[in-house]
Amino acid sequence: MIEEKKSFRTIFWRNGAVVMIDQRFLPREETYNEYRDVEGLAEAIESMVIRGAPAIGVAAAYGVALAAHNSTGDAQQTLDAAQEAGVRLSRTRPTAVNLFWAIERMRKVAQTQRGDVAEIKRRLLEEAERIHAEDLELCRSIGRHGAELVPDGATILTHCNAGALATAGWGTALGVIRSAVEAGKKVRVLADETRPFLQGARLTAWELQRDGFDVTVIPDSAAAHLLSRKEIDLVVVGTDRVAANGDVANKIGTYGVALAAKAAGVPFYVAAPWSTIDLETPTGAQIPIEERPAREVTHVGATRIVPEGVKVRNPAFDVTPNELVTALITDRGVIRPPYTENLRAKA
Repeated sequence: MIEEKKSFRTIFWRNGAVVMIDQRFLPREETYNEYRDVEGLAEAIESMVIRGAPAIGVAAAYGVALAAHNSTGDAQQTLDAAQEAGVRLSRTRPTAVNLFWAIERMRKVAQTQRGDVAEIKRRLLEEAERIHAEDLELCRSIGRHGAELVPDGATILTHCNAGALATAGWGTALGVIRSAVEAGKKVRVLADETRPFLQGARLTAWELQRDGFDVTVIPDSAAAHLLSRKEIDLVVVGTDRVAANGDVANKIGTYGVALAAKAAGVPFYVAAPWSTIDLETPTGAQIPIEERPAREVTHVGATRIVPEGVKVRNPAFDVTPNELVTALITDRGVIRPPYTENLRAKA
Protein backbone atom coordinates (compact mmCIF):
# COMPACT_ATOMS: atom_id res chain seq x y z
CA MET A 1 0.00 0.00 0.00
CA ILE A 2 1.29 3.48 -0.92
CA GLU A 3 1.22 5.95 1.96
CA GLU A 4 0.46 9.54 0.95
CA LYS A 5 0.89 12.10 3.68
CA LYS A 6 -1.65 14.67 2.62
CA SER A 7 -5.34 15.34 3.03
CA PHE A 8 -6.48 13.69 -0.20
CA ARG A 9 -5.29 11.01 -2.62
CA THR A 10 -4.77 11.56 -6.32
CA ILE A 11 -4.56 7.93 -7.47
CA PHE A 12 -4.22 4.48 -5.92
CA TRP A 13 -4.90 0.79 -6.49
CA ARG A 14 -7.65 -0.88 -4.46
CA ASN A 15 -9.05 -4.39 -4.80
CA GLY A 16 -8.44 -4.78 -8.51
CA ALA A 17 -9.38 -1.23 -9.48
CA VAL A 18 -7.58 2.05 -10.16
CA VAL A 19 -9.11 4.75 -7.96
CA MET A 20 -8.69 8.43 -8.85
CA ILE A 21 -10.04 11.70 -7.52
CA ASP A 22 -12.21 13.24 -10.25
CA GLN A 23 -10.51 16.58 -10.83
CA ARG A 24 -13.26 17.79 -13.16
CA PHE A 25 -15.57 18.34 -10.21
CA LEU A 26 -13.15 20.18 -7.93
CA PRO A 27 -13.56 22.36 -5.98
CA ARG A 28 -17.31 21.71 -5.76
CA GLU A 29 -17.12 17.98 -5.07
CA GLU A 30 -14.42 15.60 -3.86
CA THR A 31 -15.39 12.46 -5.76
CA TYR A 32 -13.35 9.28 -6.22
CA ASN A 33 -13.98 7.06 -9.25
CA GLU A 34 -13.08 3.38 -9.62
CA TYR A 35 -11.84 2.10 -12.98
CA ARG A 36 -11.91 -1.63 -13.59
CA ASP A 37 -11.14 -1.74 -17.32
CA VAL A 38 -8.48 -0.15 -19.51
CA GLU A 39 -10.87 1.67 -21.84
CA GLY A 40 -12.57 3.41 -18.95
CA LEU A 41 -9.20 4.42 -17.52
CA ALA A 42 -8.02 5.71 -20.91
CA GLU A 43 -11.16 7.79 -21.31
CA ALA A 44 -10.64 9.18 -17.81
CA ILE A 45 -7.15 10.36 -18.78
CA GLU A 46 -8.45 11.88 -22.01
CA SER A 47 -11.28 13.71 -20.25
CA MET A 48 -8.91 15.01 -17.55
CA VAL A 49 -10.33 13.14 -14.60
CA ILE A 50 -6.61 12.90 -13.87
CA ARG A 51 -4.03 15.22 -15.41
CA GLY A 52 -0.46 16.38 -14.95
CA ALA A 53 2.38 14.50 -16.60
CA PRO A 54 3.65 12.56 -13.54
CA ALA A 55 0.13 11.53 -12.49
CA ILE A 56 -0.69 10.46 -16.04
CA GLY A 57 2.42 8.27 -16.01
CA VAL A 58 1.31 6.60 -12.78
CA ALA A 59 -2.19 6.10 -14.19
CA ALA A 60 -0.78 4.51 -17.35
CA ALA A 61 1.37 2.12 -15.31
CA TYR A 62 -1.65 1.05 -13.29
CA GLY A 63 -3.61 0.69 -16.55
CA VAL A 64 -1.13 -1.85 -17.89
CA ALA A 65 -1.28 -3.73 -14.57
CA LEU A 66 -5.08 -3.57 -14.70
CA ALA A 67 -5.15 -5.20 -18.13
CA ALA A 68 -3.03 -8.07 -16.85
CA HIS A 69 -5.12 -8.36 -13.69
CA ASN A 70 -8.31 -8.68 -15.76
CA SER A 71 -6.91 -11.30 -18.14
CA THR A 72 -8.48 -14.76 -17.90
CA GLY A 73 -6.15 -16.28 -20.49
CA ASP A 74 -2.81 -18.02 -20.36
CA ALA A 75 0.55 -16.31 -19.89
CA GLN A 76 0.88 -15.15 -23.50
CA GLN A 77 -2.66 -13.84 -23.58
CA THR A 78 -2.04 -11.95 -20.35
CA LEU A 79 1.12 -10.38 -21.77
CA ASP A 80 -0.75 -9.52 -24.98
CA ALA A 81 -3.46 -7.80 -22.94
CA ALA A 82 -0.82 -5.73 -21.18
CA GLN A 83 0.76 -4.81 -24.51
CA GLU A 84 -2.59 -3.79 -25.99
CA ALA A 85 -3.31 -1.66 -22.93
CA GLY A 86 -0.03 0.20 -23.45
CA VAL A 87 -0.94 0.92 -27.07
CA ARG A 88 -4.37 2.25 -26.10
CA LEU A 89 -3.06 4.36 -23.22
CA SER A 90 -0.28 5.84 -25.38
CA ARG A 91 -2.95 7.57 -27.47
CA THR A 92 -4.52 9.48 -24.57
CA ARG A 93 -2.33 12.58 -24.00
CA PRO A 94 0.48 12.97 -26.58
CA THR A 95 2.36 15.88 -24.99
CA ALA A 96 2.98 14.21 -21.61
CA VAL A 97 6.24 12.30 -21.99
CA ASN A 98 5.81 10.55 -18.62
CA LEU A 99 2.97 8.60 -20.23
CA PHE A 100 5.30 6.96 -22.73
CA TRP A 101 8.08 6.55 -20.17
CA ALA A 102 5.80 4.64 -17.79
CA ILE A 103 4.34 2.44 -20.53
CA GLU A 104 7.83 1.57 -21.79
CA ARG A 105 8.95 0.71 -18.27
CA MET A 106 5.97 -1.61 -17.85
CA ARG A 107 6.66 -3.15 -21.25
CA LYS A 108 10.23 -3.99 -20.26
CA VAL A 109 9.01 -5.74 -17.13
CA ALA A 110 6.45 -7.68 -19.16
CA GLN A 111 9.18 -8.79 -21.58
CA THR A 112 11.02 -10.60 -18.78
CA GLN A 113 7.97 -12.64 -17.71
CA ARG A 114 7.34 -16.24 -18.76
CA GLY A 115 4.90 -18.98 -17.97
CA ASP A 116 3.26 -18.24 -14.63
CA VAL A 117 0.14 -16.08 -15.05
CA ALA A 118 -0.10 -15.21 -11.35
CA GLU A 119 3.55 -14.14 -11.34
CA ILE A 120 3.03 -11.94 -14.42
CA LYS A 121 0.12 -10.17 -12.75
CA ARG A 122 2.03 -9.75 -9.50
CA ARG A 123 5.15 -8.35 -11.15
CA LEU A 124 3.26 -5.82 -13.26
CA LEU A 125 1.28 -4.55 -10.29
CA GLU A 126 4.47 -4.35 -8.24
CA GLU A 127 6.12 -2.26 -10.96
CA ALA A 128 3.16 0.11 -11.14
CA GLU A 129 3.25 0.49 -7.35
CA ARG A 130 6.99 1.11 -7.60
CA ILE A 131 6.49 3.86 -10.19
CA HIS A 132 3.88 5.40 -7.87
CA ALA A 133 6.15 5.29 -4.83
CA GLU A 134 9.14 6.62 -6.76
CA ASP A 135 7.12 9.59 -7.99
CA LEU A 136 6.31 10.53 -4.41
CA GLU A 137 9.99 10.45 -3.47
CA LEU A 138 11.06 12.29 -6.65
CA CYS A 139 8.66 15.11 -5.83
CA ARG A 140 10.11 15.33 -2.35
CA SER A 141 13.60 15.54 -3.83
CA ILE A 142 12.51 18.26 -6.30
CA GLY A 143 11.04 20.16 -3.38
CA ARG A 144 14.23 19.98 -1.34
CA HIS A 145 16.36 21.28 -4.21
CA GLY A 146 13.88 23.99 -5.12
CA ALA A 147 13.27 25.24 -1.59
CA GLU A 148 16.81 26.60 -1.51
CA LEU A 149 15.89 28.99 -4.35
CA VAL A 150 12.91 30.46 -2.50
CA PRO A 151 13.64 33.55 -0.38
CA ASP A 152 11.92 33.82 2.98
CA GLY A 153 8.83 36.01 2.60
CA ALA A 154 8.63 35.45 -1.17
CA THR A 155 5.56 35.89 -3.34
CA ILE A 156 5.52 33.06 -5.89
CA LEU A 157 3.52 32.93 -9.12
CA THR A 158 2.33 29.57 -10.46
CA HIS A 159 0.53 28.67 -13.69
CA CYS A 160 -1.79 25.67 -14.12
CA ASN A 161 -1.54 22.99 -11.41
CA ALA A 162 1.72 21.21 -10.69
CA GLY A 163 0.83 20.06 -7.23
CA ALA A 164 -0.21 16.88 -5.47
CA LEU A 165 -3.14 16.61 -7.91
CA ALA A 166 -0.75 16.51 -10.88
CA THR A 167 1.55 13.87 -9.39
CA ALA A 168 1.38 10.85 -7.13
CA GLY A 169 1.63 13.33 -4.27
CA TRP A 170 3.44 16.47 -2.96
CA GLY A 171 3.83 18.02 -6.42
CA THR A 172 6.61 19.47 -8.55
CA ALA A 173 6.15 23.26 -8.61
CA LEU A 174 3.92 23.12 -5.54
CA GLY A 175 6.33 20.61 -4.06
CA VAL A 176 8.96 23.37 -4.11
CA ILE A 177 6.53 25.63 -2.28
CA ARG A 178 5.56 22.94 0.23
CA SER A 179 9.21 22.17 0.92
CA ALA A 180 10.04 25.85 1.40
CA VAL A 181 7.30 26.14 4.00
CA GLU A 182 8.40 22.88 5.61
CA ALA A 183 11.87 24.45 5.89
CA GLY A 184 10.38 27.33 7.89
CA LYS A 185 10.02 29.94 5.17
CA LYS A 186 6.97 32.13 4.82
CA VAL A 187 5.61 32.33 1.28
CA ARG A 188 2.57 33.69 -0.50
CA VAL A 189 1.28 32.04 -3.68
CA LEU A 190 -0.41 33.75 -6.61
CA ALA A 191 -2.20 31.17 -8.75
CA ASP A 192 -3.01 32.05 -12.35
CA GLU A 193 -6.56 30.93 -13.05
CA THR A 194 -5.20 29.13 -16.16
CA ARG A 195 -7.87 29.33 -18.80
CA PRO A 196 -9.68 27.64 -20.37
CA PHE A 197 -9.87 24.66 -17.99
CA LEU A 198 -9.08 26.73 -14.88
CA GLN A 199 -6.63 24.31 -13.27
CA GLY A 200 -5.11 27.12 -11.24
CA ALA A 201 -8.38 28.56 -9.97
CA ARG A 202 -10.01 25.18 -9.37
CA LEU A 203 -7.15 22.86 -8.44
CA THR A 204 -4.09 24.80 -7.23
CA ALA A 205 -6.24 27.05 -5.06
CA TRP A 206 -8.19 24.05 -3.72
CA GLU A 207 -5.22 21.96 -2.66
CA LEU A 208 -3.20 24.87 -1.23
CA GLN A 209 -6.14 26.26 0.73
CA ARG A 210 -6.95 22.77 1.98
CA ASP A 211 -3.39 22.38 3.25
CA GLY A 212 -3.31 25.81 4.91
CA PHE A 213 -1.26 27.89 2.46
CA ASP A 214 -1.64 31.60 1.74
CA VAL A 215 -2.97 31.50 -1.84
CA THR A 216 -4.57 34.16 -4.04
CA VAL A 217 -6.08 33.52 -7.48
CA ILE A 218 -5.41 36.08 -10.20
CA PRO A 219 -6.67 36.35 -13.79
CA ASP A 220 -4.14 35.09 -16.31
CA SER A 221 -4.06 38.58 -17.80
CA ALA A 222 -2.96 40.09 -14.46
CA ALA A 223 0.33 38.20 -14.25
CA ALA A 224 2.36 40.55 -16.48
CA HIS A 225 1.02 43.58 -14.64
CA LEU A 226 1.99 42.24 -11.22
CA LEU A 227 5.39 41.11 -12.48
CA SER A 228 6.08 44.60 -13.85
CA ARG A 229 5.18 46.13 -10.47
CA LYS A 230 7.69 43.87 -8.68
CA GLU A 231 4.91 42.24 -6.69
CA ILE A 232 6.19 38.77 -7.60
CA ASP A 233 9.61 37.47 -6.53
CA LEU A 234 9.80 34.29 -8.62
CA VAL A 235 7.76 32.08 -10.92
CA VAL A 236 7.66 28.30 -10.48
CA VAL A 237 5.78 26.09 -12.95
CA GLY A 238 5.69 22.42 -13.85
CA THR A 239 6.06 20.86 -17.28
CA ASP A 240 4.79 17.97 -19.38
CA ARG A 241 8.01 17.63 -21.38
CA VAL A 242 11.50 19.17 -21.44
CA ALA A 243 13.42 18.85 -24.70
CA ALA A 244 17.14 18.08 -24.82
CA ASN A 245 17.98 21.77 -25.31
CA GLY A 246 15.91 22.88 -22.29
CA ASP A 247 12.82 24.05 -24.17
CA VAL A 248 9.77 23.41 -21.98
CA ALA A 249 6.21 22.39 -22.90
CA ASN A 250 3.65 23.35 -20.29
CA LYS A 251 0.03 24.42 -20.05
CA ILE A 252 -0.97 27.05 -22.58
CA GLY A 253 -0.11 30.53 -21.30
CA THR A 254 3.20 29.53 -19.72
CA TYR A 255 5.18 31.10 -22.57
CA GLY A 256 3.51 34.45 -21.97
CA VAL A 257 4.30 34.28 -18.26
CA ALA A 258 7.94 33.48 -19.06
CA LEU A 259 8.19 36.45 -21.43
CA ALA A 260 6.74 38.78 -18.81
CA ALA A 261 9.05 37.40 -16.12
CA LYS A 262 12.07 37.94 -18.36
CA ALA A 263 11.04 41.53 -19.06
CA ALA A 264 10.58 42.15 -15.33
CA GLY A 265 13.88 40.49 -14.35
CA VAL A 266 12.09 37.86 -12.25
CA PRO A 267 13.47 34.28 -12.08
CA PHE A 268 11.40 31.71 -14.01
CA TYR A 269 11.89 28.19 -12.69
CA VAL A 270 10.55 24.91 -14.07
CA ALA A 271 10.15 21.95 -11.70
CA ALA A 272 10.11 18.43 -13.13
CA PRO A 273 11.08 14.84 -12.33
CA TRP A 274 13.79 13.35 -14.53
CA SER A 275 11.16 11.20 -16.27
CA THR A 276 9.82 14.43 -17.85
CA ILE A 277 13.22 15.19 -19.45
CA ASP A 278 13.12 13.93 -23.04
CA LEU A 279 16.67 13.77 -24.35
CA GLU A 280 15.42 12.08 -27.53
CA THR A 281 13.54 15.24 -28.56
CA PRO A 282 16.12 17.81 -29.70
CA THR A 283 14.08 21.02 -29.27
CA GLY A 284 10.61 22.19 -28.36
CA ALA A 285 9.71 22.37 -32.05
CA GLN A 286 9.44 18.56 -32.10
CA ILE A 287 7.12 18.30 -29.07
CA PRO A 288 3.57 17.38 -30.15
CA ILE A 289 1.02 19.93 -28.97
CA GLU A 290 -2.33 18.46 -28.03
CA GLU A 291 -5.47 20.22 -29.29
CA ARG A 292 -8.30 19.86 -26.80
CA PRO A 293 -12.07 19.90 -27.48
CA ALA A 294 -13.65 23.24 -28.36
CA ARG A 295 -16.17 22.87 -25.55
CA GLU A 296 -13.49 23.67 -22.98
CA VAL A 297 -13.37 27.16 -24.51
CA THR A 298 -16.99 27.63 -25.50
CA HIS A 299 -18.39 26.67 -22.09
CA VAL A 300 -17.75 27.34 -18.43
CA GLY A 301 -19.39 24.37 -16.78
CA ALA A 302 -22.76 23.98 -18.48
CA THR A 303 -22.94 27.62 -19.56
CA ARG A 304 -22.03 28.56 -23.13
CA ILE A 305 -20.01 31.79 -23.30
CA VAL A 306 -19.02 31.78 -27.02
CA PRO A 307 -21.62 32.49 -29.69
CA GLU A 308 -22.88 29.49 -31.65
CA GLY A 309 -21.04 29.03 -34.94
CA VAL A 310 -17.84 30.85 -33.92
CA LYS A 311 -14.68 28.83 -34.63
CA VAL A 312 -12.43 27.84 -31.73
CA ARG A 313 -8.76 26.87 -31.34
CA ASN A 314 -7.79 25.13 -28.12
CA PRO A 315 -4.08 24.18 -27.99
CA ALA A 316 -3.52 22.70 -24.54
CA PHE A 317 0.20 23.54 -24.32
CA ASP A 318 2.81 25.98 -25.51
CA VAL A 319 6.60 25.79 -25.62
CA THR A 320 8.78 28.15 -23.60
CA PRO A 321 12.23 28.59 -25.21
CA ASN A 322 15.18 27.65 -23.03
CA GLU A 323 16.55 31.19 -22.96
CA LEU A 324 13.57 32.23 -20.82
CA VAL A 325 14.13 29.44 -18.25
CA THR A 326 16.31 30.52 -15.32
CA ALA A 327 16.79 26.93 -14.13
CA LEU A 328 15.24 23.48 -14.18
CA ILE A 329 14.55 22.07 -10.71
CA THR A 330 14.78 18.28 -10.91
CA ASP A 331 15.14 15.38 -8.51
CA ARG A 332 18.78 15.22 -9.69
CA GLY A 333 19.43 18.82 -8.68
CA VAL A 334 19.07 22.33 -10.06
CA ILE A 335 20.19 22.52 -13.69
CA ARG A 336 21.14 25.84 -15.26
CA PRO A 337 22.18 26.85 -18.79
CA PRO A 338 23.70 25.69 -21.06
CA TYR A 339 20.97 23.07 -20.94
CA THR A 340 22.11 20.81 -23.77
CA GLU A 341 25.41 20.10 -22.06
CA ASN A 342 24.16 20.17 -18.48
CA LEU A 343 21.16 17.91 -19.08
CA ARG A 344 23.37 15.34 -20.80
CA ALA A 345 25.80 15.49 -17.90
CA LYS A 346 23.00 14.54 -15.47
CA ALA A 347 21.65 11.68 -17.61
